[in-house]
Amino acid sequence: MITGIVLINVERAMIGDVIAGLRKIDGVSEVYSVAGEYDLVAIIRVKDNAELADIIATKMTRDLDGIIHTKTLVTLTAYSKIDLEKVFLG
Repeated sequence: MITGIVLINVERAMIGDVIAGLRKIDGVSEVYSVAGEYDLVAIIRVKDNAELADIIATKMTRDLDGIIHTKTLVTLTAYSKIDLEKVFLG
């Protein structure tokens, strides 16, 4: 499983629309509103890098209005008390 952590800057007036749009994208497991340099954090959990790239390059930044900038972090290793593969990829 590939997990992407996407830091997102959003046009303030569009934040509700962006959150709603992100929640509709398959592979986006969580969306957090945060304080600091970024407005939102999206957690993406997918089977491979190609699926991650499609979500970020197409479904998020091209298909959703209101996103100004993103910064993507790709995890190398996950440390969790639960089996993330089982939960998200079943």
